[in-house]
Amino acid sequence: MTIDDIIDFVEGLDDVLTVRPAPGDGSPEISWGDSFFYYSPDRVVPQATQPFATIVTKNYPGDEGSRLDREGAFRVNIHAGKEAFIEAVGHTPREQGPTDVDAGAPDTVIAHPVYGSAAWLAVVDPGSGTDAVTRELLRKAHALARARYERRADSAPR
Repeated sequence: MTIDDIIDFVEGLDDVLTVRPAPGDGSPEISWGDSFFYYSPDRVVPQATQPFATIVTKNYPGDEGSRLDREGAFRVNIHAGKEAFIEAVGHTPREQGPTDVDAGAPDTVIAHPVYGSAAWLAVVDPGSGTDAVTRELLRKAHALARARYERRADSAPR
């Protein structure tokens, strides 16, 4: 899977807003080249929520273990929910998983090296071994984001 394959897939889901920070748009330089996916029927970045998935193309401070400083390396981060997290990695987000997990191992679904305790999953350089599961996790994350959006809309003052 390439970055463009993933972006095309996610944008094929309903009501997805993709944010791709770039020089001159007011975004922090560290985010340039990355992609952030939101459920947003009105095409506006939601103010009270995080993206349901991201693609990062570089190491962030405190998150060098994925070794995204390699040419062409990237990581897909997915907030697919607690059940999908447990199914993917075999433990709850709050439990300590295996300590020998290589955060930079390509084509492997792992607990996100920083946000795993919040039920985020990660895949560095997804390939044939994780193509189907990555797509399914992205579908689940999108469905959860839509459900959160609908709950907020139903509870908003009228």
